[in-house]
Amino acid sequence: MLNVFTLVNGRLVQKDIETLHDLAQVQPVWVDMESPTEEEKFWVKQHFSLLIPDDAVDDDLEESARFYEEDNGEMHIRNDFLIDDDDPRYVRVAFIMNLSNASLRSHNVLFSIREDDVPVFRLFRLRARRVPGLIADCKEVLLNLLDTDAEYCADTLEGIYDELNAASQRILSGEVNDSDAAAVLGSIARHEDLNGKVRRNVMETRRAVSFLMRSKVLSAEQFEDARQILRDIESLDNHTAFLFDKINFLMDATVGFINLNQSKIIKLFSVASVALLPPTLVASVYGMNFQFMPELNWRLGYPFALALMVASAVGPMLYFRSKGWLK
Repeated sequence: MLNVFTLVNGRLVQKDIETLHDLAQVQPVWVDMESPTEEEKFWVKQHFSLLIPDDAVDDDLEESARFYEEDNGEMHIRNDFLIDDDDPRYVRVAFIMNLSNASLRSHNVLFSIREDDVPVFRLFRLRARRVPGLIADCKEVLLNLLDTDAEYCADTLEGIYDELNAASQRILSGEVNDSDAAAVLGSIARHEDLNGKVRRNVMETRRAVSFLMRSKVLSAEQFEDARQILRDIESLDNHTAFLFDKINFLMDATVGFINLNQSKIIKLFSVASVALLPPTLVASVYGMNFQFMPELNWRLGYPFALALMVASAVGPMLYFRSKGWLK
């Protein structure tokens, strides 16, 4: 899919591109390629003289090859964007900008290549259509994408806050059975994984913004915007650290309740075993091989033995109950 955007009265407007001729009729500020076909790649190469690397969105790309500048002035940035859904994951996006060679049609145009839909891109497009003057050139498109990514991570952390608060109320409100504890443990594990993904994502965004600042292609106002993005990311780091501490606390509390439930079961077995020791002793005494066995020489021998065993068992149980050990 080829999404081409132009600036109209300070707003980002999408143009419908069906053929190479349609592409030649517009002067875009941003060309977004989502799972582009070979034909669409050919259109971009033919019109903009831009060659898209085959490994543009490969996950096994070396870290040193994620931020670099070509001899022809093309700036290449690879950045991962978080998708927070039932299966949180990253989507790698390759950005290409030509800021030095004004003779090419790709000059001052941001190209983005990705293999999946990214919520950050939808949020940015919605904002850029509604807010006039938000975008002035391709550099601001990239900066606002990275800024929206930081805001998306902040919203994800808010969701983690809310769900962890619900889990803490469920755990700390009262009695917790094993099924509740298992459900809370599963929820905590998922949020721990998501919090870790958010932390990695903001680290990627920080590296991309730092590369832009070091490249000295930003204006003074854009440079200050980049510094503000870095400050926002720094605050997100503090939140992720706090959430890790909260997750560890809830994990320890949940495991503690599970151990407490198991201790209650073991306590019942311990009380039962102690209560059954006196009847066992009585049965052992009456089972000895006396010269004159009481149960044979005394008609009430068996009833007396049974009554003594019951009494020796009931007595300790009543004592344990008075101590509250059977609750």
